[in-house]
Amino acid sequence: MSVFIQTDHIYCLVTLQNLPGMFWSSCCSVVLQSSNSLKASYEDWLLTYGLSVSPFHLRWQTALFNRQFYSWGRWKPKFLYLWFSVGMVFGIVAMFGSVILLGKTLLQTLTQMLTEAPKAQNDRMLQVVVPGVNLPISQLTYFFSAILISGVIHEVGHGVAAIREQVRFNGFGIFIFIVYPGAFVDLFTTHLQLISPVQQLRIFCAGVWHNFVLGVASFMVLFLLPAILFPFYYTGVGALVTEVAEDSPANGPRGLFVGDLVTNLQDCPVYNVEDWNSCLGDISEKSQVGYCVSAATLQQLSFPARVYRRLDGTVECCSNNSLTDICFSYSNKLDSHLYACLPARKVIEASKVCRTNMDCQKDFVPSFCVTPSLENQTRLIRVKHPPHIDMLYVGHPMHLQYTVSLSSFVPRQNFLSIDLPVVIETFCKYLISLSGALAVINAVPCFALDGQWILNSFLEATLSSLIVEKQNRELVGFLILLAGSALLAANVALGLWMVTAR
Repeated sequence: MSVFIQTDHIYCLVTLQNLPGMFWSSCCSVVLQSSNSLKASYEDWLLTYGLSVSPFHLRWQTALFNRQFYSWGRWKPKFLYLWFSVGMVFGIVAMFGSVILLGKTLLQTLTQMLTEAPKAQNDRMLQVVVPGVNLPISQLTYFFSAILISGVIHEVGHGVAAIREQVRFNGFGIFIFIVYPGAFVDLFTTHLQLISPVQQLRIFCAGVWHNFVLGVASFMVLFLLPAILFPFYYTGVGALVTEVAEDSPANGPRGLFVGDLVTNLQDCPVYNVEDWNSCLGDISEKSQVGYCVSAATLQQLSFPARVYRRLDGTVECCSNNSLTDICFSYSNKLDSHLYACLPARKVIEASKVCRTNMDCQKDFVPSFCVTPSLENQTRLIRVKHPPHIDMLYVGHPMHLQYTVSLSSFVPRQNFLSIDLPVVIETFCKYLISLSGALAVINAVPCFALDGQWILNSFLEATLSSLIVEKQNRELVGFLILLAGSALLAANVALGLWMVTAR
C-alpha cells in the first residue's frame, strides 16, 4: 500500500514493501559514520561524488551541468524575459486555481463518502494514487519515469529563470526518497533575497510553468501520434489486440489472440480503441439485443428443457453443463413469454440483430426476435475479428474491457512492433497526468511547496502599499498558508481513505 504527495523538493511516499532496502542502506550509512576509523574516509568519499545519505533519503548533487544551465539562462534574454513573465502570470493564476480545484475535489470526496453506493472516481481531476489499487503494478515504470522527467523539467525551469534574473546557480541534483525519484536546484539564497518580488515570482513560478508546458507538449504528441507514425502504422481500421490476460474470458481456442483486429461488437462498428470502449459502455448500459430467427429454424433447433428462475429473477432453460447452448426468450401472438434452449452459434451466425419481432419481418417469412435470457448485467456479445470465426462472449462487458489490451495502430510491416505505439501513448498520458498534477499541487499556497514562495512574493508585490508593516504581511501569508496546507492535507487523507477503505 502506498500513498504519495507530490511536492517541489520532496515526494512523500509510504511504501511498506520497499522500506527494508532503504532501511538497511541507511543503517549501513549510520554504521560507517559512527566508526571513527571509517567516518573520515566515508564522508570524503560522499563529498567527492556529491552524495548525501540519510534515513530513507539518497541525494546526489553536481556542478557538471552548471555551464549548460548558464548557457540556457543567457540565451536570447528578451525571449526568456517574455517566457518567464508569461510563466509568472500562469503561476499566479494557478495558485488561485489550485485552491478552487482542491476545494471542489474535497466537496466531491465528502459527497461520495456520504453516499452508500459511490460512483466511480474517474470524473475526479485529482486522485491519490495507490500502486496495486488504482495504479497497475505493470505500469510503475511509466509512473516513476514520468515523475522523474516532470521533476527534472520543473527544476530546469527554476534554474534557468534564476540565471536569467542574475541569481547565482550552485548546482543541480537528483534524489530518491524511499523509492520516489525527484530533482532539485541549489540557488544562492542571498542573491534570491536581494532581487525584487516580481523577479522572485518569475523564478518561483517557472517550475509550475514548465510542468504545464510539458503537459501541453505531451498532449500535442499524443494528438498528432497518428500523423507522426503514419509511415509505419495505419489507423481507422479496427482495434488491434496487443495482450489478452490469462484469466480473461476472451482467452481460449475461439477467443481473441494477440494480433487479431476487432472490427465489430454486435452491430457496433469498431475503428479504434475509443470505439471499443464506447461500444462496450453502450452494451453494458442498454438491454441485451436479440437475433432474428425464422419459426422453422426455431422449431428445428429447440428442444424440450426444464425452465426455472434464478435467484435474481431471470429465467434459465438450459443445462448448467452446456458450454454451447444458451436459453433464449421470445414472444408470439398467443404467449408473450416463451423460452427455448438453442445452440448459440447457430442462432447468431448470419442472423440480424433485433429488439422486437417487428425488426424481423421480411419476405413474409414468420420470424421471431429471440433474446438471450441471462443474469442481470451479463451480456452475450458477438465480437468480429476477421478472418477468424466470431467470438461469442458471455459475461459482464467490463470484464472484457479490463482483460483485453488493444491499440488503434496497425503495423504496415510485420517486423514492426505492435507495442511501440501503446508505449508512446501510455507514456504521454502519464506525462500529461503527472506533470499537470505537479503543476497544480506545487501551486497550492502550502508550506514547503512552490506555492509558499509564490504567495509570499505575490503579497510583497501587491500589498506593500496597503499593509505597510512587513510583519503584518507575513502574518497574512502565514494564515493563508495554514489554510492551504489544511486543504491539501484533507484532500490527501480523504482521497487515500476513498481509494483503500471503500
